[in-house]
Amino acid sequence: MAQVLVLATLQTKQAEADFLVGQLIECGVSARVVDISLQSNGEILDGAGKRQAMDQAALNVLQDVATAAGGDTEVVLGIGGGTGGEIAFRVLRALPITFPKILVTTLPFDPRAVVADNSIILVPTLADIAGLNAILREVLENAALIAAGLCRKERKGELVDIKPSIGITALGATDGAVAPLVSQLSKRGRESTVFHSNGYGGAAFARFAANGAFNAIIDLTPHELTRIHLAGAHVDMPDRFVAGGDLPRIVLPGALNFIGLGQKTLVQSEYLSRPHYEHSGFFTHVKVTVEEMKHVCQRLAESLNSLDGPCAMIVPMGGFSHQDRPGGPIEDPALREVCFDTLKASLNPDIQLHRLDAHLFAPDVTHAILETLKMLTSEEVGPCRT
Repeated sequence: MAQVLVLATLQTKQAEADFLVGQLIECGVSARVVDISLQSNGEILDGAGKRQAMDQAALNVLQDVATAAGGDTEVVLGIGGGTGGEIAFRVLRALPITFPKILVTTLPFDPRAVVADNSIILVPTLADIAGLNAILREVLENAALIAAGLCRKERKGELVDIKPSIGITALGATDGAVAPLVSQLSKRGRESTVFHSNGYGGAAFARFAANGAFNAIIDLTPHELTRIHLAGAHVDMPDRFVAGGDLPRIVLPGALNFIGLGQKTLVQSEYLSRPHYEHSGFFTHVKVTVEEMKHVCQRLAESLNSLDGPCAMIVPMGGFSHQDRPGGPIEDPALREVCFDTLKASLNPDIQLHRLDAHLFAPDVTHAILETLKMLTSEEVGPCRT
């Protein structure tokens, strides 16, 4: 079995694949090429026909690649442009989450949704993969060196080689709560794994939760509710709020008070008429309305009500994010009341609901999370409506 499996559309990328294999051999690793061509015999396919052919091309090699990855193969490396890159993506995503995977591509599409819940190293080719040239040769040499380095890894693709950790969600807007929480958990001998709640991190969080990577969940930043139900800007993550449903879970409304939109010059004027601020050059945070807050809280309650494991909700009435504070551009105490009232009316009575007169970043909130976690994990659970 080869140490590196190369996925390539040989009908169009034979020379480039051959050069890449040569570079791998020079790096001291063995390689085998798997053809992921459309097998269209030169026919120009219509949209539906091409998509079907792409699906079939991926399906044709999935078993071969999966068997190799479960054997002596150390790395799977795909090379392709628009069509070949997408076929390779489909094959790579079928492998274990952390198995070493590389895609050398022209990046003719936004790759974030595809790599959101799977570890795939992207190597942009800069130039098109349309004949060897100085630029492409150097890129392929770099890819071969990366693959050779990965071949030195002793453990291949296992999700967890130690005891499961506590899954936590975060954003820059809630880091003031996440950092002290992670610190306090570490002092108590508890490992935590933090995920960015921007749609992409949430997809990874849900997949790891479903694969047994956690022993408890602290969903401190369910901000993606606003992306799913209000902004419509997210990746496919239907299990975001229910994955790991049998685990002890603590939820806070971190960053639930704003919608994360793009750079300000691209934001629609209807949003800019609301209270907002530029979080960075790429993101503008716009305060949600009363109706929007009710909507996302009801959706959150529906998800939590469906869980099998012990669950608690902590609502810090002093503010939900770093700019929801006295003098902050999106401060709104009344909006927090809407959140609490909606949750109180919507959550099942067996879900603890705690109201704290403190900001999300306050030490009292960190303490409440830790104490609630202790109760949930020791099964000292009872209804609480404060």
